[in-house]
Parts: sequence; structure tokens; C-alpha cells
Amino acid sequence: MFPANHKTVFVLDHTPQFGSSYDSVVELDVGNKPRGVSMIPLSPIYKSLWTASVESALEYCRVVWDLFPERKYIRFVVSDIQGHVLNSWSPSQQNLAYIQNQLGMIGVPNIATRPVHAENSVVPGLQAAVDSICQCTDIQHERRTSLSENASKILNRSRVICITSQRDNQSIKHLQDSFAKFVSQANKKAANSDTLIPINHCHLVILNVTSRNNEPCLVNPVPPTDISSTVTSEVHAVLPNGNIAVKLSHLILQHYDLASTTVTNIPMKEEQNASSSANYDVEIFHLSEAHASILKEEGYLRGSAQDTALVKTLREGREYDTVTLKWCTPKASAAEMHHCTAMHRITPVDVNSRPSSCLINFLLNGRSVMLEMPRKNGGKVSSHMLAAHGGEIFVHTLGTSRSVLEDPPSISEGPGGRVTDYRITDFGQLMKKNKLLPLKRKRNDDSLSKDDVSNLDRMRQRLERFTKHWPITISSTSVFNLRPDLDPLLNAIVKETISEEEVVQCKQVILNLVAQESRNEPLQPSQSGQRTKGPKRDEQYRQMFAELETLIRSHCRTDQHTAVLNCLLDCRNRSDDDPKVKLERKDDKVELDQALRELDQMAASPSASVNGQRVSVIRATTDSPMSPPPMSGTSLPLSSIRGQARTNTHSIYSSGHRTVLDFLISSDSKANRPEFHGLLNSDVGPNGNKVAKLYAHLNSQDGGRGDNSMNEGE
Repeated sequence: MFPANHKTVFVLDHTPQFGSSYDSVVELDVGNKPRGVSMIPLSPIYKSLWTASVESALEYCRVVWDLFPERKYIRFVVSDIQGHVLNSWSPSQQNLAYIQNQLGMIGVPNIATRPVHAENSVVPGLQAAVDSICQCTDIQHERRTSLSENASKILNRSRVICITSQRDNQSIKHLQDSFAKFVSQANKKAANSDTLIPINHCHLVILNVTSRNNEPCLVNPVPPTDISSTVTSEVHAVLPNGNIAVKLSHLILQHYDLASTTVTNIPMKEEQNASSSANYDVEIFHLSEAHASILKEEGYLRGSAQDTALVKTLREGREYDTVTLKWCTPKASAAEMHHCTAMHRITPVDVNSRPSSCLINFLLNGRSVMLEMPRKNGGKVSSHMLAAHGGEIFVHTLGTSRSVLEDPPSISEGPGGRVTDYRITDFGQLMKKNKLLPLKRKRNDDSLSKDDVSNLDRMRQRLERFTKHWPITISSTSVFNLRPDLDPLLNAIVKETISEEEVVQCKQVILNLVAQESRNEPLQPSQSGQRTKGPKRDEQYRQMFAELETLIRSHCRTDQHTAVLNCLLDCRNRSDDDPKVKLERKDDKVELDQALRELDQMAASPSASVNGQRVSVIRATTDSPMSPPPMSGTSLPLSSIRGQARTNTHSIYSSGHRTVLDFLISSDSKANRPEFHGLLNSDVGPNGNKVAKLYAHLNSQDGGRGDNSMNEGE
């Protein structure tokens, strides 16, 4: 209710050393008459340390009272031998005219007079400041004397800004201890009084300034430190070449939560030449909430880090950051035509400069100014507007995104109005399949039972399984775009358990895809009239099968799921790293070896014969649906079957594609061809095989013609 900036007391050191000169030159205008070469230049006139302190404090008050016409109170205390209070908490004395009149009556301290203990002469002013804080403001008195329940819960928090000049850190420590002692004594006194109010917390800010003629400053800056339970103190050192006003400008942003905005590229006519114009910059102060929509200070805000770094820079010659916004003349003059989310008062930093005066007069005449913020991508957006209402100037924060009065955006509408290809219908089906329903508790207590925990765990695992592979857009998937053909597999693979009929259907879907690939049919015919260049046909099938394998693996949980995965791996001639799949593939190999051993026994047995019934049994256990139909007629010899199965098991017994050798063996087994004539009369070679000699009668008398050769005349 009453923050620390509700009460502020300035304690100005009026000791003789503040009458010495300060490193601040008074600018004089001696007229437009040109000075000759022989003219002696005027020596610079420096301000006194007292004048620089008073001007900085008054500028602090001007900014506060411009932005906060009410509820912010400032008092002045001048300290030399004793503390002189210049004004009270009354609203009639909270203005610059009254303060300037009182300070003019005090005058500049006399350097000739040096009272005893001059370095501690600011202590009486600190005691007078503490006594002033214990007095109630009008708002506090009204709240305190009310009959409400919160009348006794008023927190009296305040801030004291002391501008002094001390020699070393020991003197600063003495001031801090004295101030904490004064606060403790004032609280004891206020506890026994009906008109005074105890101090709950006070923030002491010490600005130690150094004149041009003094010794080097030996005071070190100190960050905010707790002196006692009710006093927090910080120390700032202002060097002779420094500026008290710059330091107070930096502090006022922290004390009242303000921010700086620099309006750049303001078109303005030159003072000397009215026919030409130039661009100027004007800095203004306002509440920091005006920048909340463009600075990324909270998670829900729209500003990005790149855009923030582009507009927020360090103010040249200052100790704080400023947001640079570009001047833009609005098309509509009515401020009510814009969607504003916030509005705050503003005040110029340099109120006496010509650009600031021109901007203020421009706005007070009923005009408005749009402020643009540049973007990282090169664009710009109108983020703020300056306009006057009732003789006061405000900065309006404009909504840079959708208004709450507009319809909500469609889920298919992407950034910048670009329509994306989200799988909206499939996402709705995903939500329906994983819909949670409340269950009735068996017990009256609110604790979760073991069944409830297990249900939540199972649902969490189910949702994780469903979303392990779920492409967001249509262009990023090929499996889900083949809905009519893959519906049996897609609907069955996500189930907890799969029946044997569904396993057969899933395998049939996989085999149809393999057959479609072997016929070189396009995987995804173009649905649009435009011809677009996409991946090659082989690449389409490769991507489709890889995605299908990923989908089946994400839902592989039972033996039936594993059987579907094995079918896909067999058709694609893939090896699997899953131990469970490895084990089943190993069992298939064991069954094949056992069948081969039975064939060996049948060959060794004289009474055994490889008849059609025996071969059909073997084929039923080894062949896949892609195997060729059983051969009719004369079958291959057993040695050929055994040798071919040993050397190329994949060609006959595997479910993969048939090679050229497979077609040759099958075609050779269907026809009884005569033996090669050269092998019938050939000799046995050294290795036991028959060797046929080509062109055996080439050197004979008949010129290599056989007996059956035709004569030349025939």
C-alpha cells in the first residue's frame, strides 16, 4: 500500500565546502556579435557544488511529480549546524515553485566560515529527516483514523537521499550508524505518541560528491546493505568530473520503476534555416510497464531476445539502458482508433532542449505520434503511440498481436498467415483414443489407491507409446497418407493385443506393399493438379518402409506384434537388433536345419523317397507366401535341393525376392532336357568330373566337319 517511494526526503549538505566550485561550466550567451581575433576569450564560469546539488535534486522532483501527480511526496532538509526543514507533507507545498523559493532564501554556503566539526554537520539534517518520516501524510492519516480493520496495518516505509561530501569510508560509516540510531530512537518515541507513526523500513542513499579543489575521493561505492532491521544503506561516489544529475537519473529509474524511451528520427526544421529540416532525438521517462509487450521479461510475453537486443541499448553518457523507437506519422489522428493495452504518463528528460519543446508542443496541439519498433528480420511494427489527453501527454502501448475482440486463430493457420498441413483429423482421433474418464473412488479419503496409481501409470505408458512416432504434418509422413491400403495394419498395431486373424491381415498388407514395389507402381499418386518434383520411386518406398518399421517397433509389445515386425524384416531382408526378434529368427533357422537333416536321412534310407507329400510338408514349414507354387512333374534331385539350400538358403526358403538363379532352377526342373552331346562321349578329368573337348574334329581331314555335315553342293 505504501512503498518506499511514497515518502522521500532530500538531505542537502550546506557546509562551507559546498560553496567551492564544481566541474560544471555555466553556459553564457554573449550575443551574436562576432568576436575578433584579438579578443581575449572569457574564462569559464563554474557552478558551485551547492548549485549542482540543488539543480539535480529539483530535476529529480520534476520527473516524479510529472509522472505521479498524487501519492508521491518529497521533502527537503538543509543541514549545516542544524537541520532546516523547507516543506511539509501537505500537497500545497509539494511543487517546484515552493521548493525553489525556500532554497533561494537559504542561499549558497559561505566558504569563509568553517564551523567546528564541519564534516559531521550533515548529521543534524539526518535526524530532522527521520523526524519528518515519522509524521503522517494525508493519505496515511486518513487511513490510520478510519474505522476499518486495516487501520492498524499501515506500513511506514520511506527513502532518504543524502547529498554530502565526506573524506573517507570511516566518515560514511559514522553517518550510517548515526542514522540507524536516530531511527531506533524515533520508533520508541512514536510508539508512545498518537500523532507519530513508527518507521517500518527506511532506505538511506548517500551520494558522496567531490569538488574540484578538494583532495582525491577516498570513499568507495557500497551496494545496498542492511545496517539494521529497519535501515538499508547504499553509497554512490560522484567524482569531480562526474555529474550528479546523471547519477540521480539512474537512481530515479530504480526508485520508481521507470524506463527510458528515445524517440528517434523526429523531422524538425532548423532554427537558423527554416527551409531545411533535420532529424532529432528526444528521450522520455515513463513507467517500465509500457515496455512489457516488447521486452522479454516474462515467459508469456511476445517479445523475442533478438528484437529486444535490437531496440534496447545503453544510453550514451548515461548509466542505464534506453529503448529506441522510430518516429512515424500516423494515418489516423484519433487515438481511440487504435487497440491500446496500457497507457502511462511521460516526461522529457531534457525539458529545456528545443527538440523536447517542439515534440511537447506538437502533441499538446492535438496531434499523435506512432512509434515503430524494428524487427530482426528487417520488418517493423507500430508498438507505441504518443498522444495528449486533457493537457497531459501519455504513451500508449499498442497490441502487436491479435486482439481479444477478434476470433481465435485456426489451428491450421501458421505464423504470418501461412496455412500449414497439420494432421488435424488424425490428432482428433488420437485424443479420442487416449481420453481419460474419472473413476469412482472406493474409499472416502482423498488419497490415491494402488489401483489408481497403476491406472495412471498404464495410461501414461499408453500415451507415450502412441506419441513415440506420430508425425505432426502431412508432408512429414508417408505411411499415414496411405490410409485406404494400410488401415488394417494401422488400426491393429496400436491395440494392446492382436488376434491371429489381425496378424494375417497385417502380413497381407506388408506383402501387398512388397508386390506393389516389385511391379514398380507409384507409392503416392499426386492428388493435386500441379506437377511437383518429389523423391524417386525407390526412395519413396525406402522412406515408407523405414517409417513403417519405426511405427511397428514403437507398438511392439506382444508376440503377435513381433510376428508382424518379423514379416516386415523378412520381406525387406533386414537384420534386427532386438533380442526377442533375434530369438524368433534363430528358432526359424533351427527348424530349417532340422528339415535339412531329415532330408539327409531320407536320402540315405533306401525305402525313403522324396515324394510330393513329403516335399509339400517341408515347403509348408519353410516357404513364405511369396514362394512359387509347388512344382508338378519331375522334381529336383535331393542333392540339388540340399546343395542349393546350404549355399543359398535365401533363394528358395526365404520370403525375399526370387533371383535369376531361382527362376532358372524352377524352369529347369519343369522340362526334361537331353544331356549335352559333348558330355556323353567325354573323358573323366583329373578331378573326377567329365571334360568335354570343344571342336574335337577341327584338325581332321574333312576340315572339322562331322559325318553328318552337309556337302557343299547339297
